[in-house]
Amino acid sequence: MTTRRHDPDRKDRIIDAAIEVIAEHGVAGTTHRLIAKAADVPLGSLTYHFTSLEDLREQAFRRHAQRMSVIYEAHFHDVRTREELVAAVTDLIDGDAGADDTDWTIAYELYLAALREPALREVTEAWMRTSRSVLERYVDPTTARGVDALIEGLVMHKTLSTGTVSRQDIRAIVDRAIGPAA
Repeated sequence: MTTRRHDPDRKDRIIDAAIEVIAEHGVAGTTHRLIAKAADVPLGSLTYHFTSLEDLREQAFRRHAQRMSVIYEAHFHDVRTREELVAAVTDLIDGDAGADDTDWTIAYELYLAALREPALREVTEAWMRTSRSVLERYVDPTTARGVDALIEGLVMHKTLSTGTVSRQDIRAIVDRAIGPAA
């Protein structure tokens, strides 16, 4: 008779391990075995808790998006003026907002996977809506959409560029995108 190990956090640990594996190996290199090893669980635990690798990936990406949304919202919490908004967006793009290269790697893996998996588009759309709703506290919905896209694009340019993007240039671009004070 085998004894079942009491492990109430197993499913959460598996999801967190999937995020780590995706960050290290990409979506294409993520396997049940790698996740099970990273979570320190038997391989069968994955099929017990998740209907498929796609299901697990979706839950992992959803968790990552939720975590990032909390960080994003907290980053703007004390913003009261247009100048503070420009500074906060600049800080976010320049890497001073709590997200690191691993967080962005996972985000880009999500974006690429969402091109082929409709369920992941729901995750990305929810994440974008949350980001825009934060920005809409300070600017109109159209500007919020543009600034949200600007953030994503400039972070991508900054991350992938072999050169540097100066903070001064980032701030000037953000200032122009946000437009004059209302």
